[in-house]
Amino acid sequence: MNHLELFAGIGGFRRAMDLLTKDKFMDFSCVGFSEIDPKAIMTYKANFHISSNEIEMGDIVSFTKDEENISALPNFGLLTGGFPCQTFSMMGKQAGFKEDRGQMFFRIIDILKVKKPKYVLLENVKNLRTHDKGRTLARIETELKTLGYNVYMDVFNTSDFHLPQTRNRVLIFATTEIINSNFDFSSKLIAENFDKIYRNTSVLHFDTVLDVLFKHVDKKYYLSERIKPTLLADGSAKFKSKSDINMYIARPLTATMHKMHRACQDNYYSQDFINSNGKINPVKTMTKEELAKLDIRKLTPEEAFMLQGFPVEFVENAKKNKVADGALYKQAGNAVSVNTIYATLLYLIQNNIIKD
Repeated sequence: MNHLELFAGIGGFRRAMDLLTKDKFMDFSCVGFSEIDPKAIMTYKANFHISSNEIEMGDIVSFTKDEENISALPNFGLLTGGFPCQTFSMMGKQAGFKEDRGQMFFRIIDILKVKKPKYVLLENVKNLRTHDKGRTLARIETELKTLGYNVYMDVFNTSDFHLPQTRNRVLIFATTEIINSNFDFSSKLIAENFDKIYRNTSVLHFDTVLDVLFKHVDKKYYLSERIKPTLLADGSAKFKSKSDINMYIARPLTATMHKMHRACQDNYYSQDFINSNGKINPVKTMTKEELAKLDIRKLTPEEAFMLQGFPVEFVENAKKNKVADGALYKQAGNAVSVNTIYATLLYLIQNNIIKD
């Protein structure tokens, strides 16, 4: 099945489909992708074989201004996209469709109107469900239904798909096909189905962050003596938090984690916890002042990518192309979790919802 990947980032949807193809569930072929971040494009191109027939769309706003560009796209059966979420997220201003990035959803609609693929799979932040008292999500659903799509959605947590990261995201599946009324697009059912088969697939899978953390990393990833008290502090008079380190299931990776937020927002680990495979966890016995004297580090880009289901080679290939750590952290924080997409598409294929 031909596939178009919008807002591609580092290719989370494409990676999932490559693995589904490798595992012989269904053959997928990417006919084009859109991405505006030059560093993300470098990582994408460093890790995927881009055929001569594939369309590099670049900036989707510029691309869709000319309907001839859309018409010239090869036909495809599945459109995917983790459309920009900053305007809907709890971290942002939540401006939604009033803000430029929120308008990106309508560029998807521009393409759907012309190409009319049978299947659509979109990803966004959990807060999309409640943004503007539910009106934003209702508008999205209405736009898709107006084009003849049946629409299904649910919230998916990455940690339910054998990647140790708490990351809740809305997945929206839409199809022009008529589906049996008993069909249930449920994250619970999809996770249960994935549980039965994941060990026999090509996806990466880990029980806890300890399965991801390297014992020895460059000194640059360790927190300085100056910054440790600030990151470990339980907030201030105006901002209270519970800043724990050594989380077995990582907090949500963010696009700004390279800036190093407090330990209530980002993920930090003490060396004794890592070396002992979690048998020693000073969080249980030490004060914050005592913890600040330990060797504590942040995640490496390689570890961040693995927590999203990407292999270490993705980072190695990107670094060969001079992509710096800061850009890699941003890419990991913005990525869709590979396992979640793999499991969802697998469920749809096995239930004969997505058909070649």
